[in-house]
Amino acid sequence: MSALFHTLYGYHAWANEELFEKLATCDPAHYQAELHTALRLLNHAFVVTRIFAAHLTHTVHGYAADNTEATPSLAELRAATVESDRWYLDYVARVSRKDLSEIISFTFTDGDEGRMSREEMLMHVALHSGFHRAEVDRILWQLSITPPWDTMAVYLHQIGPARRVRHSATA
Repeated sequence: MSALFHTLYGYHAWANEELFEKLATCDPAHYQAELHTALRLLNHAFVVTRIFAAHLTHTVHGYAADNTEATPSLAELRAATVESDRWYLDYVARVSRKDLSEIISFTFTDGDEGRMSREEMLMHVALHSGFHRAEVDRILWQLSITPPWDTMAVYLHQIGPARRVRHSATA
């Protein structure tokens, strides 16, 4: 198990939950178009997490594209994302350092072939999701809604408040 991946995916799950919590406060009637765009972005990120989970386990993912035709509700997508985040936390807790270096061949949904190590796939999923969370954050800013402050540093200090203790300089 990689301690860094455990931290990264703890942060990933926390950041997803923070964003879903903020989106749940938005008035769907007033911000219908913006919320639809946000859900499309987050659903795409979710689908990619599931596609790469299948690659990591050498299973078939069943997706024909990197998003679904139908847009799930906020509640449905939130529940599915929580389940996926739990899967990744479990996966990084049990994957061996040796297995992280295994190169896996796969086919992208557009038909192109790819090869990545498990470690590269895990980094891709976390970074890809972060990119799309940032897009949704931008939508919130445009609506004059302050998005969650979801940086890794905030997460680390939230789960480890002792990290915020100031130490006096020694002379």
